[in-house]
Order: sequence, then C-alpha cells, then structure tokens
Amino acid sequence: MQAAAAAFPAPTASGSGPLLTGDLSVLTKKPKRSIQSKALTGIAGFDEITGGGLPRSRTTLLVGGPGSGKTVLALQFLAHGARACNEPGIFVAFEERSKRIVGNAESFGWSLAESQRKKKLYFMDAQPRHDLVQSGDFDLSGMLAALEAKTREMKAKRIVFDALDVVLALLPDVTAERREIYRLHAWLLARELTGIITLKSGADETNSISQQPFGFMQFMVDCAVILNHSVVLGVSQRSLRVQKYRGSGFDENESAFLIGNSGFDVAVAHTLSRVDAKVSNERVSSGIARLDTMLGGGYYRGASVLITGFSGTAKTTLSGAFAEAACRRGERTMFVCFDTNSTEVIRNLLSVGIHLDRYVKSGRLRMISARAITGSAETYLVRIKALAKEHGARCVVIDPVSAWSKSGNDLSTQSVADRLIDWSKGEGTTLVCTSLLDEMSGQGEGGSQLQISALVDTWIHLNYLIQAGERNRGLSIVKSRGTTHSNQVRELILSDAGVTLADTYTAGGEVLMGTLRWEKERAERGVHEAAEVAAKLKRVRLDAEEAELEVRLKSLQTELVAKQVEKALLVRTTQSDKGELSRGRTQMKELRGADAAIPARKPGPP
Repeated sequence: MQAAAAAFPAPTASGSGPLLTGDLSVLTKKPKRSIQSKALTGIAGFDEITGGGLPRSRTTLLVGGPGSGKTVLALQFLAHGARACNEPGIFVAFEERSKRIVGNAESFGWSLAESQRKKKLYFMDAQPRHDLVQSGDFDLSGMLAALEAKTREMKAKRIVFDALDVVLALLPDVTAERREIYRLHAWLLARELTGIITLKSGADETNSISQQPFGFMQFMVDCAVILNHSVVLGVSQRSLRVQKYRGSGFDENESAFLIGNSGFDVAVAHTLSRVDAKVSNERVSSGIARLDTMLGGGYYRGASVLITGFSGTAKTTLSGAFAEAACRRGERTMFVCFDTNSTEVIRNLLSVGIHLDRYVKSGRLRMISARAITGSAETYLVRIKALAKEHGARCVVIDPVSAWSKSGNDLSTQSVADRLIDWSKGEGTTLVCTSLLDEMSGQGEGGSQLQISALVDTWIHLNYLIQAGERNRGLSIVKSRGTTHSNQVRELILSDAGVTLADTYTAGGEVLMGTLRWEKERAERGVHEAAEVAAKLKRVRLDAEEAELEVRLKSLQTELVAKQVEKALLVRTTQSDKGELSRGRTQMKELRGADAAIPARKPGPP
C-alpha cells in the first residue's frame, strides 16, 4: 500500500499528472475579462437553449446520475472546439482511463485520435490508484502545475474535469473540499479557460444541484446544467435543464435529449418555424382523384395531414395511395410503419391496386419498419429526422403516429408529436400521419390520443357506418386550412381496381351506403323504368290519335275543295243561262220584225 503522496502517477506521454504540493496564490488572481461571448458546443439543440453555447472563459458545472451522459457532453464540447473552432482542449479523467473514453467515443465520428495527433486534444489520466492509503494532506496544486505547462504548450482554450467528485471524496473534510474547489475555479478563471466540471448525483437527487454533496459549487460557477436519466413506464427517458447562466438568457424548461450516432441531440421546439417557413400554394395529389376534388385540388405542398380512424378503416391504404402518387411525381418519399412490417404493407396494398414495390426497387421510396427502432418517442423523432434527411425525402408518411403514446409518459410524447409537426413545417416536407383510435373509447392507443389535430393543416376522419347488418367505410374532412373542402360524408370503396369514393346518396335525410344503398337505388331504378314504359305507351297512343286526326283533316280538306268547286260551277252555270235567255229574246224580236217602240209624246197645246 502506498501513501497519499504517491496516490497519483507522475505525468506520462499518455497524459497523466501529479496532484500534490500546494500554492494558494491562484485564489488571489482575478479574471481579466467578463462574459463577452460564448463557446459553441456543437450539440444540436443545446446551443439554441443557451443562446450560443457555454460561457467563454468561464466555468460550467455539469451534474447527472450514472449513464446520464455527462462524459459524452463534455467530450463532444472538446471535440467540436478542436475540429470546428480551432480551440485546443484538455480532458482530465478522474474516473475512467482515457483510452477507454476515446475508444467508446469512436462510434460518434468525432475523430478524437486525429485531433490528438494534431495536438488539438490532450487526455490526462488522473485516477486515484486502487491501493491508495491516505497519509497526510494533499491538494490539487501539483496537477494544476502540470496542466499549466500543457495549457501553454497547446495554447488550450477548453478544458474538462470529468468526475471531480472522485478526487474530492479523498479529502479529509468539507473545509478541504471547499478549498480545493475554489483553488480549481480560480485557476480556471486566471487562465481564461472555458471549463466544464462534471459531478455525479444520486439517483433521486437530480432535480436541484443544491441537494448534491457539492451543491455550493452552483453559486461559484457561471453556468450549471443538470442531466437526468430515468425510466418511465419501462421506457428510457433522458432530459437536461440549464439551472443558471450568468449574464445571459436561456431556456429554463427541461428539454429531452438523446445520445445518438453523432453524440448529443437535444430536442428543441422551433416555435417560429411555421412563421419563417416558406408557404407554398402548390397542390399535391392525395392519390385519390375524388378526394382531391373534395379538398379543392389536393393537399398543400409542405402541409401536415392527419388521418384518424378505427382499426381497419383504411388509414394505411390512404397513406399508401399518397406515397404512390408522390413517387409517381418523382418525389423521394419515406414510409415509416409502426404496426406492421414494411414488406407486409407492400403486399397488402397490392390488393387495392397500390404498387409500392416498384418504387422501393428504384430507390425512390424508402420503407422503414419502426419496430426495429427501440426506445422513447424522442428516439423515434430523431431517427425519423435523420433518415428523412439521409433519403432526401420530400414526403414522409408515419403509420400510425399514435404508436408513440406507448413510449413514455403522455407529456413527453405530446411534446415529441408537436415537434414533429414543427420539423415538417420548417423543412417544407409534406407529412401524412395516421392515428389509430380505440374502438371502445374513441381515443388513441393506450387511451390517450395525441392532441395534434389542432396543429395539422388537414384532418381526414375515417369511420364505420353500420347499415342493413353490414359495415361500410365512410370518409369525411374535418378540416383543411386554406381550402374550400367538402363537408359531405362519402363512402370509401376498396377494390382490385383501386381506391375511390362513391357519390353521396341520401334518402330520408340519411346517407345510405353498401347494400342498403344498392337496394334503394335498384327500387328507384324499377320505378324509373316503369315510368319510362308508361311514357312510351302514352306517346304511341298520342301518335296514333294524331295520325287519325291528320287523316280526317285531309278528308275534310278534300271535301271542302269539292264543295268550293261545285259552288263555283253553279255560279258560272247560272250566269250563262241568264245570258242565253237574254240573247234569245232579243233575237226573237228581231225575227218578228216588231216595230220599235214609239216614244211617248210630250204634252202641249191642242
């Protein structure tokens, strides 16, 4: 066993350093400048929450339980500074060996080994030895002296002290702990280093730093961040909260985060994305011609569409029709299946004339079986965003988004669903989501429907109408912003020829579908046909009567002409007889030689 003076190895090429000897003069030094800028962390979302990153040339306290991601966040901060900001950094490991840390971080693609070769990163192993026996007092001044030399050599700007509590636990009392913490903080300020100190917290002590054994440090540092890792309803949930940030505004709310393929990914709701996003008046087809007509021309480009309904109401079918129409237009599309394997979805849609397999083979359509994505709803969102970006998708289908209600508590799931809509708006992606309703409660899966209907642009509802002992699918448009959409309930018909909507048919104030409609239409056709036959018979009878009248009219016209001729002949005959008689009398007088008549004598005198 060795004494405390030999508890920490001397500096080596790999980067270790002593912890002994003391010089408290650093406590009298004052920082040369105040917070004038911030150091970007390169962590998606976190830089937005903090308004630009961590306070430059100041110290940040990072507190979290086991597995909460303290080391990953701190290491990503250093890696980003080395690669993107030309700010060399030093990582002091008090708990885990630097080789293991670098090896574990290889999957993130930060190129730590390359940064080490370029002398942009330096790892110091400062773990207490396992056979340590404390003998006398010790302090951190020896280690700080070694770091001082390395800082000047590298011109380091960033530094991380990971798991400082491991060393502080070796100190004899609280007074010694406070002394060394203030020594370290003063040393950081004097060198104008942007530093992170990580500390472990208990499993039930993550809501406030003040509850921690070294809670007084929150009053000393300029920024304090709490990391939480818990399990809710069997689902892992990670979140962080910025507890304080001197001299800067920040988002005080708790934000979910993931540790993904590229490191930390903090969820941030882009509340201004809808205002800033470009609004398009272009319409895209839903894949069903008659539905496009009901919508006044189809969906808007970049709109969010929600299709709700019970199981078996053809939500997936409508989604598949949209995906096929998008691929037919030449747009790259992604279809995420939660309830069914993607190959089964392709096979099932063939029965209604929707052929997605050809577009999958061409690479235009990407089918994702989301059951392969395990974790929280936050995991789903991050993966979907990453896959959509990788595929270059202009259209995304999620079937059903209500499956997220099984992934954690309602509040976190609702937040993820809201940010899904925000993301699609910001990217200009046309998003179609389905939501499964519970047949008994009318709510989403698990009895808690995601309340995203107020956020989406178009809401289509599918339901069953039971008439004459059979179920028929009905479709109605609950809302469609910016369109003069139909308010009718239409029957959705699925057949080998494809998907279509029947004309609206009402009788007695009720919309009829299926067999009842067919019987009613057949009865009406019979009545119509009988009326047509009766009309034809009456037409024939009227034609015959008209012909008869025309014959009688012609006969009367002929008789009239005969009478007129007879009358004219009678007139001519009468006139001829009178003339002959007059001429005969004259001729007789001449033959008799009769004297001319003696004119009468005028009266006069005798």
